[in-house]
Amino acid sequence: MATPHISAAPGDFAASVLMPGDPKRAERMAKLILDQPRLVTDVRAIMGFTGTYNGPGEHHGRPLSIMASGMGMPSIAIYATELFSSYGVERIVRVGTAGGISAAVSVGDVIIGTGAHTTSGMNELRIPGTHFSAVADFAMAAAAMRAAGDLPVFAGTVLSEDHFYFKVKGQMEALVAHGVLAVEMEAASLYAVAAELGKAALAVFTVSDHLTKASTDMSAEERETRFEGALRLAVAAAFA
Repeated sequence: MATPHISAAPGDFAASVLMPGDPKRAERMAKLILDQPRLVTDVRAIMGFTGTYNGPGEHHGRPLSIMASGMGMPSIAIYATELFSSYGVERIVRVGTAGGISAAVSVGDVIIGTGAHTTSGMNELRIPGTHFSAVADFAMAAAAMRAAGDLPVFAGTVLSEDHFYFKVKGQMEALVAHGVLAVEMEAASLYAVAAELGKAALAVFTVSDHLTKASTDMSAEERETRFEGALRLAVAAAFA
């Protein structure tokens, strides 16, 4: 039965879903790693595909879905809630980009987001009198780390922001001082939805630009295409 934002039929989604923000990236990923990817939803041009994983290793041939989330915490919360609640999805891996802030990370590196601080109010009312901690599923994060091989991979916290351009004076410096690796816009909401519904989630990022040191930022085209390293980790996490 279709939900307000997903037009798929029951059984159209696999238990594991990879979730980039960009619909074009979702389509590109599906063509790259799925055998006979089938379009199962395209409401508001947010495309979702299901097929079988065609990569190497023990997961070859297993069902896998890939669906875009759009941008921002409200958007990913809608899709994650409907996938978890109505389509039998058990695990979602966000495969996205992030702006590096730690001097340790560079453009092109991959980050496993073990936890997500946030400037958003979306999680404030989840548990009365409590500051909710938005953390990734441990088994998924561990599986992603094991799959890293020789990739330049960092595991740690990120900041999920509501604003892309607006910045608070002194915020970046304080985040760096507290060991935060990068800034993005979705993970805290995804982790909270998974916790609420008893499911599992992880976010894996490619560093596309750097906010605190000089670097050459990725172009819009590179943001869409340079995801192979993060994708390898995301697949491992999806089948954890």
